[in-house]
Amino acid sequence: MPPAPCPFLPVPDRPLSAASINQAGRDRGPEFYFLALECAQALWLARLPAQALLLINRALSADLGGHEPVLQNWPLPYAAAAWILRHHHPDDFIGNPRRHYQHLATRMVEPRRELRTWRAWACWALACAIDPTLPADSKQLDEEGVIEPSWHDIAAHLGRLGLPGETACWQEALPLSQSVAGGRTG
Repeated sequence: MPPAPCPFLPVPDRPLSAASINQAGRDRGPEFYFLALECAQALWLARLPAQALLLINRALSADLGGHEPVLQNWPLPYAAAAWILRHHHPDDFIGNPRRHYQHLATRMVEPRRELRTWRAWACWALACAIDPTLPADSKQLDEEGVIEPSWHDIAAHLGRLGLPGETACWQEALPLSQSVAGGRTG
């Protein structure tokens, strides 16, 4: 039985897969963003939550200025990532999202490297808050001297680099029981 659609992602009107993102070609603007969100939903509905999160990463890499009409209906997908992290079926592969986002944040490349790094840390914070039992990649932390940021640092960097209202969008996706805390947790 397929899961209920994620309420924070558009439901595609055609069959899509992870490879469907290639339909966008070299575009990384609003059309790419919307297609990435649709692909994420298609993967979620196919019970592939780890792949859905990867397409959410792709959506967060889009080159948007903050005033595109698509953002009115489909704001940056922090709530979608949190929803998938909370609602995936335990038998469906999701991997270790905390470790995934840690690696994504520490290995980011251009374009928009700094912003995309802080978006990855923002998703890392969601994963940590939703499932605090997920282990970090302690070996990477120790060997590379990576310091996990505080939620305050993430908020400050999203406020400085992100779209208008991005920090609030991310904070609204955080579990209500959490407060802005921080530092290395694992």
